[in-house]
Amino acid sequence: MSCSEKKVALMIVPTGIGASIGGYAGDASLYAQKIARHIPLIVNPNIVNAAVFSGITENMYYVEGRSINEFVKGNIALVPSSDNKIGIIFDKAIPENVLNIHLNTINAVKTVYGIDVTGYEITQKEVGVSFFNTENKISSGSVQCPETLKEAGEKLLKKGAQVLAVVCFFDEPPEDDYENGEGVDIVGGIEAVISHYLSRELGCPCVHAPAFADVTISPEKVSPKVSAEYITPTFLPCLLFGLKNAPLTIKIDDSSKCGINKSNQGHCITYKNLHSLVVPVDALGSSAVLDAVENGIPVYAVKENTTVLDINRYSIQKQNDIIEIGSYEDYINNIKME
Repeated sequence: MSCSEKKVALMIVPTGIGASIGGYAGDASLYAQKIARHIPLIVNPNIVNAAVFSGITENMYYVEGRSINEFVKGNIALVPSSDNKIGIIFDKAIPENVLNIHLNTINAVKTVYGIDVTGYEITQKEVGVSFFNTENKISSGSVQCPETLKEAGEKLLKKGAQVLAVVCFFDEPPEDDYENGEGVDIVGGIEAVISHYLSRELGCPCVHAPAFADVTISPEKVSPKVSAEYITPTFLPCLLFGLKNAPLTIKIDDSSKCGINKSNQGHCITYKNLHSLVVPVDALGSSAVLDAVENGIPVYAVKENTTVLDINRYSIQKQNDIIEIGSYEDYINNIKME
C-alpha cells in the first residue's frame, strides 16, 4: 500500500520579515481559507495564529517551519492526525501571575473545545530569550539555555504528549510601527528559532508563543492587522487550536521513500503530493523554495505580498523556474482552471 495520492498545496509566510500579508496577527488567514476551499493546504503557523483566535480550518494542515523544510526535501512525511495529545512547556522565568493566566487559559480551552492537554512542564532553568531587529530590519534574537526546553519536552513526550506548545518569557517589546500594521514583528524571528530547535531535537510538532509581564489590555485603537494581539494577555489559544489536529511527522525510509508502519500506509503525505508552493514575492531564499524548484514543484511568488527580505527570483537566479503572479486570487484562479 502506498502513500496518499491526493494533491495538496503549500502556503508559506515566514514570521519576523514584515510580510505585508501575514506579518502581523493572523492577517493571512482569510487568504489561506480561500485557497483551502479549493485544495487541501499546508500552512506554517504564522499564517493562522492570532492570539486567542485561529484561522485554521478542516482543510488545512498546521506544520511548523522546519518540518516544512524537511518535508519539501523529502526527509519526512506528514501523517494526518486528530485530537492530538498536547503537552505544554513553560519557561521558569514566567511570573506566577502570568503563569496562572495561562493555566486558566488551558482549562478554558479544554472545557469549551475539548482539546486534549495532557499536562505541562516548567523548565528547570530560565530559558533566557532576547530579541532584536537586525540592520536589515529582520527579526532575530538568542536563547541562553535551549537545553532546558528540550529536557522539559522530553518529559512531556514520555508522559504521552504527541505535540508540544512552548511559552517562553519575553521582555516587553518597544513601541514601534507594529501596532499600526507596519514594520516587523520583533519577537517573531526568535520564536521561529525556538520552534525549529525543538522540532529538530524532539522530532515532533512544536510551536511557540511569548509571555509578557504586562498583562493589562490597552484601550488604544490599533491596526486591524494586529488587533488580535491587543485584546488578550495570552497568545496560547491559537497554538492549541492548531496543534489539536496538526499532522504528525515521520522520517521517510531512504529505500522505500515511505518509511511508515502498516497502520499509516495510504494516509501519509510526502513532497510528491505537492501541487504547488505559494510564497511572498521577495521571500524566496528558504530551503523550501529551493528544494521545491529542485523537485519540480511549481512555485508561485505573489506580488501583492512583500517583505523586507528583498530576495526575489532574480536574486536566486531562478527567474525561469518561479512563476510571479499578482495576487493570491490569481493563484486560486490557476487552481480552479485545472
